[in-house]
Amino acid sequence: MVLQTEKRYYTPEEYLELEEKAEYKNEYKDGEIIPIISETTNHNKIAGNFCRKFPLTVQAQDYDIYISDIKVWIPRYRLYTYPDVIVIKDKPIYEGIGTTTITNPLLIVEVLSNSTKNYDKTDKFKYYRSISDFQEYIMIDQYSFAVEQFAKQAEGQWIFKEYEGEEAVLVLDSIDFQITLRDIYERVDFELIED
Repeated sequence: MVLQTEKRYYTPEEYLELEEKAEYKNEYKDGEIIPIISETTNHNKIAGNFCRKFPLTVQAQDYDIYISDIKVWIPRYRLYTYPDVIVIKDKPIYEGIGTTTITNPLLIVEVLSNSTKNYDKTDKFKYYRSISDFQEYIMIDQYSFAVEQFAKQAEGQWIFKEYEGEEAVLVLDSIDFQITLRDIYERVDFELIED
């Protein structure tokens, strides 16, 4: 006989309380708490390289950049998630009373791993697109010199660009900034088998 356990659903408030005390990060999706798989060293280097090279002021416009530990709240899908890199124009708009969850990302970067790339490219991108301030999505492969970019042109219209090879240059659409893939992948060891 197989014993079935009833799935537990949590309110956003219960999740936030549990997450504050949790040893590991978890996403929240419409009542479910989903553990986040820990990052690899290559994953961490790639996200860090993008952050290090990103200017906080571009043409007299101010930007803030956050890495890994800041949540994004997506109300339409009742989702709390931790993007790898978030760029915000001007000031963050916070959800709730703390300063750990924002609602106004302009640009999101996800470093793809074998275990998360399908989710990052499909459902997660759909969820991100429901955010009104969201203009650009960058997905960086951690196993080769390969970057995918989606830039919002109009409501419901996103332009796709693909970059491959060490000499390629990623040119952002929402911000006047470009970076070589060589810089993004600085000190990344593709020989390491992680994930």
